Amino acid sequence: MYVIIAGAGKVGWNLARELIAKDREVTLIESDHSRYRVVEEELEHAVQYGDATELWVLERAGIQRADLMIAVTGDDEDNILICQMAKEKYNVQRIVARVNNPRNLQHFRMLGIQPAVSATDLILRLIEHEVPEYGLIQLLALEEEHLEIIELEVGEGSVAAGRRVQDVPLPDGSLIISVLRGGAGFVPKSETVIEAGDQVLLILDPGLESRITGQFTVGQAGVSTNA
Repeated sequence: MYVIIAGAGKVGWNLARELIAKDREVTLIESDHSRYRVVEEELEHAVQYGDATELWVLERAGIQRADLMIAVTGDDEDNILICQMAKEKYNVQRIVARVNNPRNLQHFRMLGIQPAVSATDLILRLIEHEVPEYGLIQLLALEEEHLEIIELEVGEGSVAAGRRVQDVPLPDGSLIISVLRGGAGFVPKSETVIEAGDQVLLILDPGLESRITGQFTVGQAGVSTNA
């Protein structure tokens, strides 16, 4: 696998170091000359000096044969542009972009730059996972597949508590795929009884969250199934 990384900051440098250690072919591109000189002392020929938003710099790095393009510069506009060029002009099949400002995440999605990784967003999700009071947690959004994976804690007295999986009234386009109980997870059967305090993972079509939450929390109206 040949990987090109734009941006030799802490993230890009560490990514390059780890990928090289896994015997991947890597080229790291850095536009700041002083930073480039520092990184070159360790990575030598694996780092190139230049602006990755310029076509000739990407071509010099071998973008035509790249299997993966990673844009982790400190500028979101640059990361979008780099990934767009890699995907649309050079037909790089896999791209990954860093989102510095989480407010820009929607712009990456609108332009088809996926996956786009926001450190702030990831940390918030970790916080939500550790604080049950947050309620619904979106664990994963599969944009191209039009699917989401969410996690819900089953409340005492909720519609789902004490019911078998097959009897929980869920809308079409949603499915319980895992139950976390007592620190261990398992794939439930249709006869498995959902208990209060369980953390339930569901896969669903986007937009169904509000119709599902009420089945697992207390004090919200339920939803009738279309089945």
